[in-house]
Amino acid sequence: MSEKIKSTTPDQGRDSLPRCFGNGIGKEFYADYHDNEWGVPVHDDAQLFEMLVLEGAQAGLSWETILTRRDGYRKAFYNFDIEKVAKMSDSNLESLRGDSRIIRNKLKIYSARKNAQVVLSIIQDYGSFDKYLWGFVEGKPIKSHWKSFEDVPVTTRVSDQLSRDLKNRGMSFVGSTIIYAYMQAIGMVNDHLTTCWKYQP
Repeated sequence: MSEKIKSTTPDQGRDSLPRCFGNGIGKEFYADYHDNEWGVPVHDDAQLFEMLVLEGAQAGLSWETILTRRDGYRKAFYNFDIEKVAKMSDSNLESLRGDSRIIRNKLKIYSARKNAQVVLSIIQDYGSFDKYLWGFVEGKPIKSHWKSFEDVPVTTRVSDQLSRDLKNRGMSFVGSTIIYAYMQAIGMVNDHLTTCWKYQP
């Protein structure tokens, strides 16, 4: 599993709902993400781009670290307006290296602009980023039936293919492990455990 999830069995929350992750004191924001976003299909291009940037920023860090900075990322990157991010100047990007609201890694910051430019080229070719991405799973989420996160893969054949294609188009921070976590986040894959309240047989 990616760095975002380390438990092997669902937590039992204060509301008595068994979750894959996100329970415990101070974890309400994480539980909310689990309940309302993780594994839910996303088809809006701006939201798809947002999650791509956030997953790339997460590389080497915990997903909780990124979620707590989500609002900062939205402010720093024009609410993930793809065209505006694609046109950001070097000075715009350099200024973000001093912005404590986000992860101040130069390569990750600059990759947001480059990846936005690639997304725009994909939109030109396919009509939408959504159509391009979901074509890798024939438009339908892959539903899993895992009992433990120890069983959940960190990469798959599909994540390998998508990662390779994105890299060939010029994107960075899109390795297969990052892309599989991305697929989970945008609902291309539903990896809620069978013991989680969000699991759907």
